[in-house]
Amino acid sequence: MNTVLERVEELAVYLEDQAEEADDLGRLPDETRKRLEETGVVRMLQPKDFGGLESSPVEFFETVLAIGSRHGSSGWVAGVVGVHPFELAVGTRQMQQEIWGDDPDTWVASPYAPFGRARPVDGGFVFSGRWPFSSGTDLCDWVVLGGMVTDQQGQVTEPSPVRHFILPRSDYEIVPDSWQVVGLRGTGSKDVIIKDAFVPAHRVIDPVDLETGAAAEQAGRADVPLYRMPFHTMFSGTIACATLALAEGALAAFISHSRSRVSRAGHQVSQDPHQLAALGGAASDIQASRVQFLSDIERLWDLAQRNVPIDVAVRAEIRRNQVRAVRRAVDAVDRIVAHAGGHAMRLDNPIQRFWRDAHTGLAHASNVADPVYAVYGLNLYGHDLPPGTRL
Repeated sequence: MNTVLERVEELAVYLEDQAEEADDLGRLPDETRKRLEETGVVRMLQPKDFGGLESSPVEFFETVLAIGSRHGSSGWVAGVVGVHPFELAVGTRQMQQEIWGDDPDTWVASPYAPFGRARPVDGGFVFSGRWPFSSGTDLCDWVVLGGMVTDQQGQVTEPSPVRHFILPRSDYEIVPDSWQVVGLRGTGSKDVIIKDAFVPAHRVIDPVDLETGAAAEQAGRADVPLYRMPFHTMFSGTIACATLALAEGALAAFISHSRSRVSRAGHQVSQDPHQLAALGGAASDIQASRVQFLSDIERLWDLAQRNVPIDVAVRAEIRRNQVRAVRRAVDAVDRIVAHAGGHAMRLDNPIQRFWRDAHTGLAHASNVADPVYAVYGLNLYGHDLPPGTRL
């Protein structure tokens, strides 16, 4: 039984009611953060020895869907912040103790884009950079940031220079008013800046080790099936899942809005054949996207539980399915919004918020389909994959 999901379901009305406040604030309200913390969603992928639940990834994604279908920004933050413990669990124990030792409910932000530059020094790196899109960052006490290792002159020379650097709140600056956007306004995905912060070596993770499973081995967690799941599929899956939740929310809002709506001609739109046709097709496409997404996660989870290697072909296929599922679902939202009438665009109508949020989520790099399709095709035909491909 997914008890976290049960707690989330009890929050459904609250999540819907605070949506406008979150948009106005440009981040989740403090009370929303508190209530999400109490559900345990951010600890679902966290190791048990640091207060986590080590839930199955299927349960985690079902929970993110339930949150995001009530309020998109809450689902986005819960998913993105909630997937970070999955990576941190395969870092060093010293780092885990620093983050969770005093408080297992510590939240960690990101992003992973390698905009930073890290110069090696004794015991670690001197790290600087600026990153956009740090979702939920005002509510977090730590951050994981992507960067590249340089030489002493600041030049990137390594063939695989990308690393993930983990820093406490005291080492970085959140840029006020840097999240002025059309959709997902409540995520508070602001810019962060770091200027010459020292990052000790025990708080640095090589993403290649995440891909090969070496990180889990080094952390002594390779015997835990959860940490045998592919990192890049899990993180990109979080973005896909949060976007699918927005489509489910839009569909539910459309049905509620249309149930008693009367057209200008005085007809019940719930009996209009054109609207019913749009609704039927959209509902099927959104449900198909959910089923495909979760069944792929179940497939991976089965392999991880049986300790069967998850090869590139499987990961490429599942990433193909994720981006396609998202595109299918957002296209379905567009079709029903076209039948929702002008009142759907009023700011007090949740349809327009889900619609805006869904298109903003679709623009995330993990949801951009063409590069994923290309990797799938190249691998299918036996060609080399582009340098830096992560699956």
